[in-house]
Amino acid sequence: MDFEVIDSQVHIWANSTPERPWPDRHKPHRPEPITAESLMSEMKLAGVDKAILVPPSWEGERNDICIEAAMKYPDKYAVMGRLDPQSPFSRTMIENWNSNNGLLGLRFTFHRPSLQPLLTQGTVNWLWPLAQEFDIPIMMTCPFEIMHIIDGVAERYPNLNLIIDHLGLLPGTKDNQAFENFQSILNLSRRPNIAVKASCLPTYTTEVWPFRTLDPYIKQIFDNFGPKRMFWGSDLSRLTSSYSECVNHFTNELKWLNGDDLSWVMGKGLKAWLKWN
Repeated sequence: MDFEVIDSQVHIWANSTPERPWPDRHKPHRPEPITAESLMSEMKLAGVDKAILVPPSWEGERNDICIEAAMKYPDKYAVMGRLDPQSPFSRTMIENWNSNNGLLGLRFTFHRPSLQPLLTQGTVNWLWPLAQEFDIPIMMTCPFEIMHIIDGVAERYPNLNLIIDHLGLLPGTKDNQAFENFQSILNLSRRPNIAVKASCLPTYTTEVWPFRTLDPYIKQIFDNFGPKRMFWGSDLSRLTSSYSECVNHFTNELKWLNGDDLSWVMGKGLKAWLKWN
């Protein structure tokens, strides 16, 4: 391909050890960690040039493994880092957030019932004006039923770049159940400061490659958000297909997606949105 393919989300991590223990959280997606080096091998086989690293929740509010990888391989990786929005120390970190090597922005998870109050009760409201002031883009998982809150945030802070992960789909849902109330994310397209990650999509269907039932939904996202606000991604550790199939679904099987539009969706748009130079 004559353009860069950039994965909008991959987790890498290290094993829990006494020196670096995980908190009592969810189990990892895979029994063995994905490392910076093993990821590069998988990327090469799948035809992926670069990746955005997202620290996984099971490691806690840590960014060290991902930052280390981005510093070691700056031509391959950049990071959307974690931050505890309930910690009083977090506010002091925002001004210099993007001055850390490899960090391009922030990423939050609001999809679980235990995490949704961070949005619905306004716990993270302090963050939005500061992120806008210091030009820090934010990725987030957010279920359809509370996307109206994100719509309000985007309206109040029009210079704050927001990205909704995985088209707003919830882990563990598939086919019709996964896409129920899909109009909720399409409604966000009216906000020019909201983009979406078309990531991890093979996990939301019972079909095997080339995942034909997904295509109408992807086309709706494209028609509403356009190629510059729709970012392909894998969420590799959670994939139910091969990495190559996830790439080829977009590069070869979506016949209506081609030319410059394809290059924007497969990486050019993400790079511009995150100002990854």
